[in-house]
Amino acid sequence: MNVIQIRATRVVAAGLSALFFLASCTQEQQNVISRDIQNWTGTNGVLEFYAGDKLVRRFLKIDKLSTAMGTQDKVPRPYRFGYGVMDENLNFAADPGEKKVYFEISDYASNYLFFENPR
Repeated sequence: MNVIQIRATRVVAAGLSALFFLASCTQEQQNVISRDIQNWTGTNGVLEFYAGDKLVRRFLKIDKLSTAMGTQDKVPRPYRFGYGVMDENLNFAADPGEKKVYFEISDYASNYLFFENPR
């Protein structure tokens, strides 16, 4: 076998191993793996806040939303947080002058939508 055939064999073997590993995982384990990959690579997320049916605030370029955890007790807190560019004019673009900011979302009364930016 030449060098190209050896490399191709290794790639196929690695792919089959990964496929076997994922197939043997439960759905929950696959979801955890997927979230870990997204946390590593980022998602280019968009977070929108609504007052009724009216869009009132949008954040762009969010890599992830994190659940707050207690410092001492490590118990999840009832809010999420992250960093994103506040889209002040709601034009779906990070314009000059629009800054990356920290935000928090309450689990109790916030009407929000988080999704991957389609653009």
